[in-house]
Amino acid sequence: MVVFGLSAYPGAAQGATSTPPAPQQATPATPPHQGKIIFSRSTGENGQTTTQTAQPLAPQAQLAPPQVAAEGKLTPAQAAERQAITFTGFDLDVRLYSAAQQIAVRALVTVRNDGKSPLSRIPLQISSSLNWEEIRLYSPGGQNKALAFKVATINSDADHTGQLHEALIPLTQPLQPGQSLQLDVTYSGLIAASAQRLVAIGAPADAALHSDWDQIGVDFTGLRGFGNVVWYPVCSEPVFLGDGAQLFDEMGRQKLRMAGARFRLRLTDEFPHGQAPTVALINGHSVPLTVTESGASLDQSQEVASVATASFEGATLGFEAPSLFVAIRTPHPGANLTAWTLPEDNVAVEFWTTAAEAVTPFLQGWLGRQPHTQLTLLDLPDPEDAPFETGALLAAPLREPAPEAKPGRLEEALVHALTRAWITLAPPAPPPPAWLNEGVATFMGTLWVEKQQGRAAALRLLEADRTALALAEPASPGESAGQPLAQAISPVYYRTKAAYVLWMLRDLAGDQALSSALRADYPAAVQAAAPAQNEVSGRSRFEKLLEATANHPDLGWFFADWVDADKGLPDLSIAGVYPSAEQAGNWLVAVDLANAGYAAAEIPVTVRTGSDSGSGSGPDSGATSVTRRVLVPARGRVTERILILGKPTEVQANDGTVPETGASVHVTNLDEPAAAQPGSSQSNPAPQ
Repeated sequence: MVVFGLSAYPGAAQGATSTPPAPQQATPATPPHQGKIIFSRSTGENGQTTTQTAQPLAPQAQLAPPQVAAEGKLTPAQAAERQAITFTGFDLDVRLYSAAQQIAVRALVTVRNDGKSPLSRIPLQISSSLNWEEIRLYSPGGQNKALAFKVATINSDADHTGQLHEALIPLTQPLQPGQSLQLDVTYSGLIAASAQRLVAIGAPADAALHSDWDQIGVDFTGLRGFGNVVWYPVCSEPVFLGDGAQLFDEMGRQKLRMAGARFRLRLTDEFPHGQAPTVALINGHSVPLTVTESGASLDQSQEVASVATASFEGATLGFEAPSLFVAIRTPHPGANLTAWTLPEDNVAVEFWTTAAEAVTPFLQGWLGRQPHTQLTLLDLPDPEDAPFETGALLAAPLREPAPEAKPGRLEEALVHALTRAWITLAPPAPPPPAWLNEGVATFMGTLWVEKQQGRAAALRLLEADRTALALAEPASPGESAGQPLAQAISPVYYRTKAAYVLWMLRDLAGDQALSSALRADYPAAVQAAAPAQNEVSGRSRFEKLLEATANHPDLGWFFADWVDADKGLPDLSIAGVYPSAEQAGNWLVAVDLANAGYAAAEIPVTVRTGSDSGSGSGPDSGATSVTRRVLVPARGRVTERILILGKPTEVQANDGTVPETGASVHVTNLDEPAAAQPGSSQSNPAPQ
């Protein structure tokens, strides 16, 4: 399923549209790459805005190829240059020619040098199906300076074509570390569905197109952004599918580096007469469309196109790739959602709205009576298309579940999607960080499984992803900084580890405390989820909120090891069990626990009586058990003494709620002769 902070640039005072001023026509010493200007917009001294539009190319026409330097004549941007660039602002003027599958964009982008050395050039990248037209250095006084640039084609699976067009823009004055500049850029091209990158690694073409379905069209336009189709300027390292998690890590790195910046988009969609779009979504948020029909059917002599316009103002990007969806769909309101369907799915959508009604009371109990925003379900064109999720948008085939589908599949999907609607704040409020956004949604999904199928089923769901987490974690903090949750870029951290962290906080603080923190005070908790550097204690308000609500003495050790830093996973074991008979049938059991990892963990330790309780499977009718929570320090040992009525037969440490480098359930059977000796425990991969 699954920042650009545009500061108010001075040109905004010229008119209500706040568009970049029209480029000056001065010719630089070295001509920049030239191309067909599909549209332009300018604001005069009287404050009025003028838009000039050229007819789009015929649908089959190919745009002129980019100016690509001859081999050996253009040095590719070095990794240090690409890694130094951070986008802090996007102001996009986007025009779609849906019948021709074309897009034209004029953008004011703000970039900052976050490197350690001055930059003498700026690398900017877009999809290889798009062509750079003009790049100018923006000046608040309106005297934009045209910049010479060359374009290279680089291989990268960040785009569905498998390639990017990278413009290398030399600067007359180096951009010093910490400084920013604004570039007024124009580019255009055709975006059709492409399976090129997946076919190149051996995927069947048909299956590949169901994964890479991004395209521009009259009935459906879907542009998912970096990692799918690069329709806005980026600066990234080349990455490739099949090379481990390289692509997905770079997708996360791009999202993290853009988080917190400002984003603005003005959309114009030219469409054939009578085929007006009905829904538009920008970065997962529904925006109202204003439709102006031409009043005549579209033909070869038609000069006035029908247009739909929309605007997305004053937003702050979270951990997300900018996305754009425009489609012709029919709306169906449901419980805290609106489903937009194709005509053939108008009946099937009832399955989805019914499922939403079924899970709503559960979400209300944990997250509050109303979501912060409505969920949007967008029907994808083909029943086999892969779902996509961003913010409070779930784009998926809204078909009737197949007869062989697992019961409850829709409910599980909607718990995840609706959770994101509950916790996604409407602009201009800051979006939640990834570990509280995706982590809470994953956590709520496991709680729903617990509610429907029991705790053991929920823990098995967590266990399914633990191995991947253990492989990603550093063996020790000295080997790697890892990925602290607030800076996590990999799904295995901001999704899997975050869900584990919330399970552990649930055990440490209690259901009521965690629920209260996630609903009544969620906006405050979101803004303070990262460590508060301006506080003397260095502890986040989210941590303090949990402590105060639960009246818990201290969660500092937990946040230090599991949230604010990445110290890897604990490596627990039962080092020894020493039972001794006491009076009146009572037994005192000393359990020696060891932790070879670098993260402390508080785990449940259970002593059971009864001959057939079975390795974590639960006691029989005559068995009893006693459970204590024990904090096992990093790189340390601790002994816990537990008094129980009856002869103990089994000791279990951890129940799967705390992820470990190895199996997360440890059982020692005291009926075995060597059970009382150190190191006699066995480990189970998952709770039974």
